[in-house]
Amino acid sequence: MARRKDKRNRVLKEGEYQRSCGTYEFKWRDKRGNRHSISAVTLEELREKEMDVLRDVLDGVRAEKNNLTINDLYHSWVQVKRGLKENTLANYKYMYEMFVEPDFGKSKIADLKRSDVRSFYNTLADVRGLKLYTIDSIHTVLHQVLELGVEDDYLRYNPADSALKELKKARNYEIDKRRALTVDEQNLLEMYLSKQGPYHRWYPIFIVMLYTGMRVGEITGLRWEDIDLEEEIINVNHTLVYFDKRDEERCKYAINTTKTKAGERVIPMLPKVKAAFIMEKEYQEEVGLKSTSVVDGYRDFIFINRFGCVQHQGTLNKALKRIIRDCNYEVLDKNHRGDAIILPKFTNHSLRHTFTTRMCEAGVNIKAMQSILGHADAETTLDIYAEATKDLKKAELINFDEYFYKQKKAQMA
Repeated sequence: MARRKDKRNRVLKEGEYQRSCGTYEFKWRDKRGNRHSISAVTLEELREKEMDVLRDVLDGVRAEKNNLTINDLYHSWVQVKRGLKENTLANYKYMYEMFVEPDFGKSKIADLKRSDVRSFYNTLADVRGLKLYTIDSIHTVLHQVLELGVEDDYLRYNPADSALKELKKARNYEIDKRRALTVDEQNLLEMYLSKQGPYHRWYPIFIVMLYTGMRVGEITGLRWEDIDLEEEIINVNHTLVYFDKRDEERCKYAINTTKTKAGERVIPMLPKVKAAFIMEKEYQEEVGLKSTSVVDGYRDFIFINRFGCVQHQGTLNKALKRIIRDCNYEVLDKNHRGDAIILPKFTNHSLRHTFTTRMCEAGVNIKAMQSILGHADAETTLDIYAEATKDLKKAELINFDEYFYKQKKAQMA
């Protein structure tokens, strides 16, 4: 059987054709029997494309990817993604639809390379001025979307792999580690809040944070029925979340299960925590303040604002910023030598970290710490423990050195 040839008398392979206009085309069927074709201006260019097709066939990559965009993958991902809490999925969707979908999401996955994802992240940082933690959140959802493309045989590999790590390394990004307050800093904060003044109203909720290690959503979602002042225990069985639904009811609160199954726990109520709850109760009774919020059937929340609504995490962090500022001004006004203890910048979660550190310093058993903090596994607790005890180990070695020196001196006497 005679082989087909092009106008330059070159033998064409099976599936190769030269059109009347002089361009070339390659046709084939995938394993599902669907027809596909690619074209090129020259035979050399066509055969380079054929090699890509062959690699895709051997790797099982689906041929219909050619017109598929990242946004197409995203919409499939939204449909199949399961196992996420409602607010987590809502935040993922917000990040993607705000930063990826309008522009980069229109890219065809057939043309997507690692360098494209890297360039996208650089644009987010340089042009849009996004902070690293925001880009990190965008990467989390984009990587999952592209991973679906790998799982469904549209992509040979995930082009977002290592993209964030490379961004951090190339730009020498340093993520601030959460630092616990020192004992002196904690004492200063407690003393400042305990004084009568504009910030005394915040004393109960921040004391409960400092002496229970509860997550902020667990504390803002705490109801009076969740605590037992006589038995002196706190039942942690849910968390309050606030998120953007991006629909007719733009923002809302919701009640979720705790972050992990281990998050459901009973925390012993320290005397200072009990006193803080009583202080909050007496204040609300004195001014006639009652909880008016009803969230997914939950009501009678302990920590409420002046309108009776549940507290917002952002409001608490803003309050901390003002507290830190005014406390430090007060300290510096009284001390002009420049060696005074002042408060560092910290957030709600830093108070949980501070509580953990105090437990480490007190030598609390690791398993007990894990249970109190609601960690799903001991590894998380051990990581915090290792960080928190770093300074303690140094201090212990100094004490050991002094002990050894005294023993040696006593022997020589």
